[in-house]
Amino acid sequence: MVVSILCGGSGTRLFPLSRELLPKQFAHILPKTDKYATSLFQETLARNVALCAEQGREPKIQIITNESLYFLAKDQAHDLGVQIDHFILESYGKNTAPALAMAALHTQKHYGGDEIILALPSDHLIAKDNYQSCIEQALEQARHNQIVTFGITPTSPHTGYGYIRLEQGSGRVLGFYEKPESKTAQKYVDSGEYFWNSGMFCFKASVLLDGLKHHANDIYTLCEEIFAQSQSQIIDEQECVRLDRELSQGLREESIDYALMEKADNIACITSQLRWSDVGSFESLSEEYPKDAQNNATNTHFIAKDSRNNFILSSRPVVGVGVEDMIIVDSDDCLLVSKMGESARIKEVLPRLRESYPELARTHRTTYRPWGSYTILLESSFYKIKQIIVKPKSRLSLQKHFHRNEHWIIVNGSAVVQLGDKEIFLQTNQSTYIPMGQPHRLENPGKIPLVVIEVQMGEYLGEDDIVRLADDYARK
Repeated sequence: MVVSILCGGSGTRLFPLSRELLPKQFAHILPKTDKYATSLFQETLARNVALCAEQGREPKIQIITNESLYFLAKDQAHDLGVQIDHFILESYGKNTAPALAMAALHTQKHYGGDEIILALPSDHLIAKDNYQSCIEQALEQARHNQIVTFGITPTSPHTGYGYIRLEQGSGRVLGFYEKPESKTAQKYVDSGEYFWNSGMFCFKASVLLDGLKHHANDIYTLCEEIFAQSQSQIIDEQECVRLDRELSQGLREESIDYALMEKADNIACITSQLRWSDVGSFESLSEEYPKDAQNNATNTHFIAKDSRNNFILSSRPVVGVGVEDMIIVDSDDCLLVSKMGESARIKEVLPRLRESYPELARTHRTTYRPWGSYTILLESSFYKIKQIIVKPKSRLSLQKHFHRNEHWIIVNGSAVVQLGDKEIFLQTNQSTYIPMGQPHRLENPGKIPLVVIEVQMGEYLGEDDIVRLADDYARK
């Protein structure tokens, strides 16, 4: 069995915790307790490594993600001590049908068409209670050429989930339904025929591909062409397949439900009472946090007077007076205030946010890179001050800028600076100047993190003013 984890989503409903370059599956949004100490992606990895150990098999793990998120996934897997067998890197997110087609093509090439794939979202929470027995049931069905989905017994008329309808008695799949409004959701739950659609699947690689070939041939044909044109490469000591960018742009964006599951006749559904959440809203995320006597959930010291039923996330103490049914998320660069039950509508506001504050939608003040991270400390229209942290034995790309000059001050560790055809060794409390247009590179040759204060000065200070001349990480 290949565990194929899809982690290319952007998690827009959890803005400002989740951003394009740090979506919810990689962001540390869970409470730091004995129950959780990791990201949703790491929870998914740990759960399925444990599953494989219980089944007595070595885990074979395949990650499908956007190329811009590769290093987050790789670093978080490394932090858990989990070996990823293969990465499939997309240039564009085209939903689950193309992603699963690529997973099946890759699996068929490496392990054969009869290999079974357990395809999972990376951003769901699932309790381990009945997980193994559910997967074992799915594997048995998949061995008989069924495409298996997983239905969760609903505990409420949830309007944020899709539903699967099963025929009572036979368990035959009758249909898949998008997120309903509240009255319809209540009818679904009352009928006993509808289950939450978990977005998890189990199938033979060849069976999924045959189904797509028959029911969504345009997706199948183009995916086959893209996969044939894509080359395996080693990026930072990890085997990856980077999907052809130009061909991928022409893929139809489609979910596997629409492309195949609603049309095929070899669909099976494993129903269960798994404790499951897609953590798709602040309301569902609040259920993971401890609550006080007034039903306030928070990660900080909430000093409350006549305040109840609130969810508050902040890095500083919060005082509330007469506040009820509110969601307040205080990140370092943006404040979200929403009525409880309305937070999913943040998606309606994001287009305006991207227009007015494009960088705010893309990333936090701290941005992660394959070599480390940088944090914006202060900025104006003509200068920007950053803290740069470079991991041991790592280096930035060889690059140049057309619109800014830079000053680098070493505050911890040691650095090798390439500046034109010269190389400079700098230690703590030493500095250098990088003139506009000069090729340069920053490297940490030591065993401890290198910390640099960078002062940028110029008329344009956007992150896109970078021309990469050479890069260890094969970035575009």
